[in-house]
Amino acid sequence: MHHLEVKRQMGAPDIAAVSELLDVAAEVDGHRALGEHQWLDLVQGGRHGFAGLVAWEPGHDHPVGYAQVTRGHGADWALEYVVDPHHRDSDCDIDADLVRAALEVIGDEGGGHVHLWVPKPREVHDDIARRVGLQRGRELLQMRRPLPVDEPYELVTRPFRPGHDEAAWLDVNNRAFARHPEQGDWSLATLEEREGEPWFDPEGFLLHERDSRLAGFCWTKIHIDHDPVLGEIYVIAVDPDFQGKGLGRALVLAGLDSLSERGVGTGMLYVDASNTPAVSLYRDLGFEVDHIDRAYTGNIAATG
Repeated sequence: MHHLEVKRQMGAPDIAAVSELLDVAAEVDGHRALGEHQWLDLVQGGRHGFAGLVAWEPGHDHPVGYAQVTRGHGADWALEYVVDPHHRDSDCDIDADLVRAALEVIGDEGGGHVHLWVPKPREVHDDIARRVGLQRGRELLQMRRPLPVDEPYELVTRPFRPGHDEAAWLDVNNRAFARHPEQGDWSLATLEEREGEPWFDPEGFLLHERDSRLAGFCWTKIHIDHDPVLGEIYVIAVDPDFQGKGLGRALVLAGLDSLSERGVGTGMLYVDASNTPAVSLYRDLGFEVDHIDRAYTGNIAATG
């Protein structure tokens, strides 16, 4: 019978054990179980509003499951989880117990609105959500297309300059994504965390300026650990003051060209399924849906 440990701080042995579990699951699932924000919270050992829930079974010297909750804006919470592939579809309900215990942690912390993100959801995830009182919410499309793209465009860009462009970028990003639950509240510390990641390449972080102002950007990311290697349009936005000038399409093309020039043969991006104009643009540029990621949502009452 499995048991759960709730950790507010993750030490080096904890991080190593959970990382090994994530690697094993990724080999089977074809994707990482934790999103980038949650991964950084894990490896940095946790912060205010963080909890890691580790599932163990007798006779096993490794975790059989892991869930993580992270507080976002105010009373918003993110929740993600993974179960060891060798311990899935058993009678021990590791996944449901992890999610239920994570929701209890959120209740103890004052409650709030929770997003449980699941890549490539299956019927079992719908069932778990129903059992713990969550409903289907947002869906993200992962879309891909082969590179290079044979479409001309006119747009002058330059690479991001670390130590110089942060303030201007944060201003445009946070205004462009003011209503976005994950992207709209970045701080300097958030941006500098990304700049410290091994994948960060300022040559693939393209800025477009007009009238001595940052008018838009296309930030790309190369996933060298994926087969095939994927080149992602990581974050793309146009300053609200410059929208309606056709910059979005040109910025996408500039980003895809940058990826192709660096030897990447497949372009990828994520887009909210409800964002009809963006989905239409990407389809027109030759992107097709590879898979769907889904959020299950609910409001958790305070218990603490």
